[in-house]
Amino acid sequence: MQWVLQEFEDTHKLAAALERQGIPLTWHKVVPFVGTLMPKPIIANPSAVVLFGSYTLWRYAADNDLTPGVFKLHPFVHEVPWHPFLLNGADAWFLRLCDVPTQLSNDGRTWFLRPVDDSKEVPGTVKTSAEILLLAQQVLKLPPEDIPRGSLRHDTLLMLSTPVRIQKEWRLWVVDEQIVTYSLYKEGTRVVYRPEIDDDALAFAQRLVALNPGYSRAYVMDICRTEDGLRMLETNCLNAAGFYAADLSKLVEAIENLTES
Repeated sequence: MQWVLQEFEDTHKLAAALERQGIPLTWHKVVPFVGTLMPKPIIANPSAVVLFGSYTLWRYAADNDLTPGVFKLHPFVHEVPWHPFLLNGADAWFLRLCDVPTQLSNDGRTWFLRPVDDSKEVPGTVKTSAEILLLAQQVLKLPPEDIPRGSLRHDTLLMLSTPVRIQKEWRLWVVDEQIVTYSLYKEGTRVVYRPEIDDDALAFAQRLVALNPGYSRAYVMDICRTEDGLRMLETNCLNAAGFYAADLSKLVEAIENLTES
């Protein structure tokens, strides 16, 4: 597998794992608003290339027919097998950003907000209705043609739901239907990175993977523990997700094995 990396703190961690296994890699910068790579990678086999860095790398992979390239995902909220297990699934409200000013009341309510698509336009976060309205107004006053790719747009589909108190949060890396590594990344309000997971949480995640085979060759899944039990938070693009305390040697090995399978 040819590994093409954009320079970030996390990709340096990945590079160290690749170097320990003697796997070559190349470093590149992404030209803003254009999406080309500098320097341009010399591709030996377009069917055995993987890119890690920002989410926008999917466009380069698609434009150059690189596979597996970037593992794009369908929005997890549309995956019916997971609906009973979603943290924010029961009361989720979906609306486009352009409809926020007319449909969202400025009533002081607090919402959990995130784009439906795994686009990183804005991270999932808790905001008041006033803050969401202000955000929408700031975007809508810009002409659509002046909004950079990868930013919130007039037609971005958003999910709003009631915030829930979370006790622990974990990220798991799934490759070919197998959980290959995991990391705790939050306890209550404290950010903590440890390579551990509760036994019942791991079993819960394995059940979720088994319930939805074929979702993607590789992805990350975030799950959490609440006062009401274990829930699924979201899925994310594996190529652009933070590594936390994952075992990157196991992740590299699993992705390398994709070419063999």
